[in-house]
Amino acid sequence: MSDINYKIMAEIGVISEDKAGWKKELNLIAWNGRAPKFDLRDWAPDHAKMGKGITLTNEEVAQLQTILNEMNLK
Repeated sequence: MSDINYKIMAEIGVISEDKAGWKKELNLIAWNGRAPKFDLRDWAPDHAKMGKGITLTNEEVAQLQTILNEMNLK
């Protein structure tokens, strides 16, 4: 299995943090030299380890924003 390379281009925000210091973050990440995508996943405090997550294109984030705006989250 080949290594996964990534570069965090922008740290957008932290959604939550657990007792061990891992944070669920939204970042803009370039995976394996490709164009950056929005990425939502758990990260260790030093960003050396990560959990499973999802990546989204600009169009997918825009659609997600539309869906969330239409929801009544109260």
